[in-house]
Amino acid sequence: MTAASTGPDESTGPDASAGPAASTGPAGPAGPAGPAASTGPAAPQGSAGATGSGRGPAQDRSTTPRSWLRDHSELGVCVLLLAIGALVLTDALTMSVDIAQRGPIGPRTVPFVVGSALLLVAVLLAVDVLRGGRGEAEGGEDVDLDEPADWRTVLLLSGVFLATAVLIGPLGFPVAGALLFWGSAYALGSRHYDRDPLIAAALSLATYFLFDNLLGVPLPGGPLMGVI
Repeated sequence: MTAASTGPDESTGPDASAGPAASTGPAGPAGPAGPAASTGPAAPQGSAGATGSGRGPAQDRSTTPRSWLRDHSELGVCVLLLAIGALVLTDALTMSVDIAQRGPIGPRTVPFVVGSALLLVAVLLAVDVLRGGRGEAEGGEDVDLDEPADWRTVLLLSGVFLATAVLIGPLGFPVAGALLFWGSAYALGSRHYDRDPLIAAALSLATYFLFDNLLGVPLPGGPLMGVI
């Protein structure tokens, strides 16, 4: 009798009934409750993402032209080449060739060829840039891209060119050309005062004879006209 009374205690123990109840009870509601709780925060995140994406295109639209021009900066070179080519062709068309014309190939031939080549190169470069072509970045090992411009050299060269343009009339090309070559060498860093003037004078005289005597292009001789 005692053994029989203890048998039901083992079969109807609360531990056994609680085990299945714990396994089946929470499992059912926990599954739906989990996604329901997860969908709650998902809605605000989605709305925040929507508002963020709504602001993004507006900002992209405002910066698109600037970024597009920055990515296609080579088009500026195309515009420059087009302008130079048009200027050369216009100058060739308005050139007077009555005196200088000596055959089928006259003074207009070279400007026409150069101007047409400039226009062709500008068009081909523009097509390549619009198709995605990009120039290679500077790859020189001894080039420092962060180094500022050498304005001293630029100003010296500008002064030398301006002085040559002013002095070529009264002094003539031989003297003005010698000053041009010597001044350019000095502006670029040459400090050989014993040989630079001699080399500049030789280059100036050679250039004068080449244009004046061989090519038939008269250059002002200045005070040396009767000597040379």
